[in-house]
Amino acid sequence: MNFPLLAAPAPLLLPDGGAAAGAWTLDESSVHINHGSFGAVPRVTQELQNALRAEMDAAPVAWFPALPSLVREARTRIAAFLDVDVDRTALVPNASAGASVVYSSLPVTRGLEIVVTDHGYGAVTMGAERLARRWGGTVRTAHIPLGATASEAHDAIVVEFSDRTALVVIDQITSPTARVLPVGSISAEAKRRGIPVLVDAAHVPGLYASPMDGIDCDFWVGNLHKFACAPRGTAALVARGDLADELYPLVDSWGAPYPYPDRFDTQGTLDQTSYLATPRSLDFIEETWGWDAARRYLSELADYAEHRIADAFGAVTGDDHLVDVGMPVNALRLVRLPAGIATTHPSADALRDRVVSELGVEGAFTSFDGIGYFRLSTHVYNTPTDFDIFAERCVPALLEWAREATSAP
Repeated sequence: MNFPLLAAPAPLLLPDGGAAAGAWTLDESSVHINHGSFGAVPRVTQELQNALRAEMDAAPVAWFPALPSLVREARTRIAAFLDVDVDRTALVPNASAGASVVYSSLPVTRGLEIVVTDHGYGAVTMGAERLARRWGGTVRTAHIPLGATASEAHDAIVVEFSDRTALVVIDQITSPTARVLPVGSISAEAKRRGIPVLVDAAHVPGLYASPMDGIDCDFWVGNLHKFACAPRGTAALVARGDLADELYPLVDSWGAPYPYPDRFDTQGTLDQTSYLATPRSLDFIEETWGWDAARRYLSELADYAEHRIADAFGAVTGDDHLVDVGMPVNALRLVRLPAGIATTHPSADALRDRVVSELGVEGAFTSFDGIGYFRLSTHVYNTPTDFDIFAERCVPALLEWAREATSAP
């Protein structure tokens, strides 16, 4: 099925007129259209982090006593970028670590119930399940149709609340299905009932200017090393209300007597140069293009890419491969794959690895309700040509692999 192809946006350029990708160190022999999984760090930030590591290794006795104050400075800059209160913000290695902090610190009782959704990130959901097992409790999973509206998604989650609900875990942007969930309205209803809420915002920092606007949740954790382009191992944990004082780092260190979030600044001999270098990435995007302009480009490029790739599949299958996700994301989109491939999480990961090794394209493949999807993501270094290459090189191979899978005995 052919659709009118959206106009391709003009690629972003560096101040010297060069391609934006020149500011990164990504392998030029591969096509990188999966920023949403592991991110990519600008060259200038890598250089700063390497210099900080060299300083740490040259004089560790001088470095580590001074480190907590440096971490405080970095999280002050990060909190300003996120438009949140620095005194409510701690730094943790990633969103999963932030969730683990909540799971290990939250006061709970035996027989508790935890509400999650079927769009949740696997590792975070597993942590909720482990917490429930430790306390003889249960996990209730809200099932949300992929195309559910904000109201429908809200109702599907809230109906799972009960008098035994001790925690609600919801994604602001879902990892496997690349959609937004109405965390603001869900948090408001949970607050009315006295139920704590943990918002997994792993993909959110960088994609929205004030990502916590309208969200009155107890805990919010977002990765800076995805769309904000920080060094890997950098995330912000924002905690509000009395429960914030219950939170402790996963590593007990000399900062334990300090109040939240100061106790998170002291973590012994961990390499926290990723935290210290993060403001350089935030400044680089702002100084080069401006975050607002970057976000517009990410969205326009994603519009083009999803239609370009869906049209390439549809031209052969005659089907509509566009996906209605109910509440779409500006830089993350799904395109439905032909039947027979990526029907489970393990097979989706295997397909990702095969596409990397055989076709030279770093992409993401996901599965939801037994259907496989290509999850594309965009960033400033991407161009329409990257997705044209996927349509021309990968779509024919994926169609052939799907035929082989469905014809196998």
